[in-house]
Amino acid sequence: MQSRGLFTDVAVTFVVTLVAAIIVTLLWNLIAHGEAAIDWPNAFRLAIILAIALPVVNRAGKRGKAR
Repeated sequence: MQSRGLFTDVAVTFVVTLVAAIIVTLLWNLIAHGEAAIDWPNAFRLAIILAIALPVVNRAGKRGKAR
């Protein structure tokens, strides 16, 4: 049960982070450069890193409070 919850947390965090990074880079490029471009490599890199780090840290924090 714990691993399924962790997988769900990772998947949700990945999707939310990816969408946010896409929107931010698109708006940044529109405002700063006047062209609609998305920085795909950085968006995926950020989403992967945060999708792993945030759920693990969140679970570690909950486990520390339970002790």
